[in-house]
Amino acid sequence: MTTNNEESRPKRSFYSAHNERHASPNRNNQGNERRTQQEGYHSERSYNQNRGERPQGGSYGNSEGGNVRKRRPRVGERVQAQQRGQGGGGYGNRSWGNQSQSSNYKTTTSSTGKKLKKKKPFKQIKYKENADPNAPIRLNKFIANAGICSRREADEFIQAGVVTVNGVVVTELGTKITRSDEVKFHNQPVQLESKVYVLLNKPKGFVTTTDDPENRKTVMELVKSAASERIYPVGRLDRATTGVLLLTNDGDLASKLTHPKYEKRKIYQVWLDKPVAMEHMQAIADGIELEDGEIHADAISYITEEDLTQVGIEIHSGKNRIVRRIFEKLGYRVLKLDRVYFAGLTKKKLSRGKWRYLSEQEVNMLRMGAFD
Repeated sequence: MTTNNEESRPKRSFYSAHNERHASPNRNNQGNERRTQQEGYHSERSYNQNRGERPQGGSYGNSEGGNVRKRRPRVGERVQAQQRGQGGGGYGNRSWGNQSQSSNYKTTTSSTGKKLKKKKPFKQIKYKENADPNAPIRLNKFIANAGICSRREADEFIQAGVVTVNGVVVTELGTKITRSDEVKFHNQPVQLESKVYVLLNKPKGFVTTTDDPENRKTVMELVKSAASERIYPVGRLDRATTGVLLLTNDGDLASKLTHPKYEKRKIYQVWLDKPVAMEHMQAIADGIELEDGEIHADAISYITEEDLTQVGIEIHSGKNRIVRRIFEKLGYRVLKLDRVYFAGLTKKKLSRGKWRYLSEQEVNMLRMGAFD
């Protein structure tokens, strides 16, 4: 008999992951069934369909009543047919029985004749522009927003005399135009790009830059299929830090999200090499003096009461490596650092290394500054 013991479950923090493992369906088994397991995999989780309870006794095979608890197949694991008439299954199969396949997946056939499901590419979202077409804009910014180059490089091209406005060469820096003016770069018309907003759950080992002189892996490799437009990371996460990262070609929004005066909120989960003392937790909240000035956390707490080596910290500062430097100042070594929240954006339902487009509502909220 399955019982529901709430006290045995670990406590969750205010920023803990939103995804819960859902119930697995029970099925009637009228004969002996076979299940394949990956080598080295010793135990599986299974939950009651309606109540999400853990079964007692640890049995995952045939039961007296004929009910069999199934587990969700893992990526790369072959799922055998459960009864005659069904297909031989695939790798990473997400369908059970007669359930319909997700619309995000299409079926393909491998060289061995097995049916595989391949995820369809995301359809890029077209966002509504909120800029006034008659509002003045600096020429270098206009060129940068078209995805040709950065503003600094645009200034160099303007001074070199390769930019014209309405057929007239412009070499004066700071010149302002309107979006209705005809701008040409090397005699080619300059058109503003559509805005793109991509949210990435950054994995470890990738540099947050568009180009790395040391030829290390960059986050741009993970989002290269997201857009043909030139997008770039908003803010920085160091190579070993994981978590929420926004990439866009909206320079105005990027400035609002990264400039210190806007004080956008960030929440990190920190794994440390030893338990953090209560007096150090209080010191971080009160303020720590670093080499570039005093810094304090807006909020800090332990993840659980049982493990004092894991800490959640909320901070507004955008200084380089600020969280790591805070704990290193107090004699701790950061083993792992994960950003779980940035200016209202979270990595909910987004696996490590995966990305998605922001929704129209999320973009509007960011533009209005509704997120802290």
